[in-house]
Amino acid sequence: MKIICIGRNYLDHVAEMKSSLPDRPLFFMKPETALTRAKMPFFYPGFSQEVHYEAELVIRIGKVGKNIRKKFARNYYDAVATGLDFTARDLQQRCIREGLPWEMAKSFDGSAAVGAFVPFDQLNNPEEITFSLRKNGRVVQQGSSTQMIFGFDDLIAHVSGYVTLKTGDLLFTGTPSGVGPVVPGDLLELYLGHEKNLSISVK
Repeated sequence: MKIICIGRNYLDHVAEMKSSLPDRPLFFMKPETALTRAKMPFFYPGFSQEVHYEAELVIRIGKVGKNIRKKFARNYYDAVATGLDFTARDLQQRCIREGLPWEMAKSFDGSAAVGAFVPFDQLNNPEEITFSLRKNGRVVQQGSSTQMIFGFDDLIAHVSGYVTLKTGDLLFTGTPSGVGPVVPGDLLELYLGHEKNLSISVK
């Protein structure tokens, strides 16, 4: 199982991070050891002083595919959940300044929390999937699949042109604006529509 993450996929987040607008999907990978399952805490890493949350929709790959055409992409994912892409922002900014890869800031153990997957055929409106993040009870991020620069099918078609997608792979689809820091003691609650999908404490 691999974890594929999309960057810069919401216009408001691109503006928030003062980044350039992508003309194609940007992706990076996290190892399987990055996965934090539901009901497990996020342990603040000792190598960073500034870890940020990034709330996202996560789709689950349902069958093997390579070089998938967009019109067939919907056949290759079967369920959606919410997720958190934890980012060591201080390390990321240092790597960017020095022109270095920044896997250490994105791919460390525990940096990908994922909620319970909901099959697409159980969603009220699979064409418009909304989600939100509450930090200590306050809404800090809200988004919808309709706001993504590149939709699910675009992402599947693009990524599968570079790497084979396998059953059980996870695709993080990007975060909207509102990213920010976490500290030990914080409680992060992610909602898929109006239903709580993931709750994670920071230790």
